[in-house]
Amino acid sequence: MELQSIKDVKNVEGFGINDLMKLLGAVVFILLVIWYVSTLSNELPNKNILIIAAIFGGYMAINIGANDVANNVGPAVGAQAITIFGAVIIAAIFEAAGALIAGGNVVSTIKNGIIDTKMVSDTNTFIWLMMAALLAGAIWLNLATAFGAPVSTTHAIVGGVAGAGVAAAGFDVVHWSKLGEIVFSWVLSPFLGGIVAAAFLMFIKKSVIYQDDMQEAAKKIVPWMIAIMTWSFGTYIILKGAKQLIKMNFLSAAGISFILAIATYFLVKSSLHRSESLENSRESINKFF
Repeated sequence: MELQSIKDVKNVEGFGINDLMKLLGAVVFILLVIWYVSTLSNELPNKNILIIAAIFGGYMAINIGANDVANNVGPAVGAQAITIFGAVIIAAIFEAAGALIAGGNVVSTIKNGIIDTKMVSDTNTFIWLMMAALLAGAIWLNLATAFGAPVSTTHAIVGGVAGAGVAAAGFDVVHWSKLGEIVFSWVLSPFLGGIVAAAFLMFIKKSVIYQDDMQEAAKKIVPWMIAIMTWSFGTYIILKGAKQLIKMNFLSAAGISFILAIATYFLVKSSLHRSESLENSRESINKFF
């Protein structure tokens, strides 16, 4: 039997042992979340509500891992640069790190920027409003994952908060201008992302792929590209993450990242000597990248 035929047979088997193990893993994760929250000090107010919120949060986290993380690691896995297992490890580390280091602004926007919290006078109503938004976002991600649709967690939770806010306090509770800015960014982001991606691809083709000696051209271009990525991404991380410890303006952050970019350039350039044995072909260049 051909490998493709084996895959087709597995697809029509329905619920199998692998699916059962995944379900058990999800249940165990939720139980661990409940256990951890229940071990917190009994002096905490509304501990039962905290446990319920933790269950919703755990359920949301599972769905984020199943759906939203694919947006980040999917291209690298599709390019066969990393395996799925490696992608899961990278995502587990850096998704958590990103939330802890640079997630404060997003949390603040979700909490205060979408609805006017002053119009929700009852504290319990606000708590259940937020939990309803969290559960709604998690359910939507679960459904989207079942259909294989790569949707956005941000879209889901923003819509959930706005909808729950309207249900709790009416249409006036929503900051419609702020919501409009958020929605505009959703439209603008893929457009700008597409332009930048197309520009980089065109640059790579002209500077590497269409050259007579592709390998030598790649050795010159790739270190610069990785250095540029280090500079831009490093500036962002320092501005968003380091401000939890120390306030820093854009120029200072860019200066520090520039030093890191220079170090990265020489590090990458020195590591490219192992590619000497590669042939001057598209397949070798793919492996090189």
